[in-house]
Amino acid sequence: MKSSIIESIKSLPPLSKTIIDINRVYADEEAGVGDLVKVVERDPMIVANLLKHANSPLYGFGREIKSVAQAVSLFGMSMTRSIALGNSVRKLLNVDMQPYGVTSEKFAEISSMQATLMRKWYTKIDKQKADTLYLAAFLQETGKILIASDVIQEDEGVSFQSEAEHSNNLAELEKAYVEVTSSQVTAKIFEHWGFEKEFVEMIRYADNPLSAPEEVQEYATALNIVKTVIPVNSPLSEQAMNFGLKRAKDSGCDASILQETINDMLDAAEVSS
Repeated sequence: MKSSIIESIKSLPPLSKTIIDINRVYADEEAGVGDLVKVVERDPMIVANLLKHANSPLYGFGREIKSVAQAVSLFGMSMTRSIALGNSVRKLLNVDMQPYGVTSEKFAEISSMQATLMRKWYTKIDKQKADTLYLAAFLQETGKILIASDVIQEDEGVSFQSEAEHSNNLAELEKAYVEVTSSQVTAKIFEHWGFEKEFVEMIRYADNPLSAPEEVQEYATALNIVKTVIPVNSPLSEQAMNFGLKRAKDSGCDASILQETINDMLDAAEVSS
C-alpha cells in the first residue's frame, strides 16, 4: 500500500460521539429501537440523512416518513446504524469522486443500491447473514474516496477516469495506480476505527474472495458479487448484471434468487422514474 494512503488513513479523525453511541447501543443485546432513536435524534445531520433514505424509492415504504422513530422502526437497528455510519464516514472524508466519473451524490446513491441489493438478496437466503452483510455492502466502497484523492494529488485524475469509464475490473485498475484495491483500503480504514475483526476481514477480501479465510469467505463472495452487479462506473448495466450472475453461479450460489432480486430492483426503479 502506498505510503501516502497509509498516512491518509492514520490521519483520519475519530468517529463522532453519536456514531460511537450508535455502535454501543447496537452491540447491547438489552437495547431496543427506542434507545437507538434517542441517540440518533441528537444529530440533525444523521436525522436528515435517515429521513432522506426512508423516503427514497429504493426502499419503497409507500408513505411519507416524517419522524426518526418511524424511520428507525421501519429500517430496524442494523440498517439505521448502516445509514448513520455511511453519512458520517463521507462527512469525515473529502469526497471528490471525479476519477471514477461520478459525483459524491451518485457515489452515495450507488453505495445505497449495493446495500439494498444485498439486503433484498440475502434476506431470501439467511436473514441473520443479511443483517451482517448490509453494513459491509453499504460501506465497502469507502476506500475509493482515499484512492480518488491520491490519484488527484498525483495529477492522474484524467487518465484514471478515462480508463475507469470502460473498465470491467476496477480493482485491477486501482492496483495499477495505487498498488492496492479499494477493499484493502476500506478494511484498513475500519481497522483504524476499531471495527470488529469479522467486518474488517470480509471487506478486505471482497476483491479476492477465494483467498479469504474460511469463516468470512461466503461474506466476501457476496460482497464481490454485489459490487460486480452494481459497479461504481456502470451500476446495473446489462454487462455488469451478466458478470455478477456468472460470478454467483461460479461460486455455487443460487443465481436465480439473485436474478429475481435484481429484477425486483429494476422494476422498482421503473415505477419511481
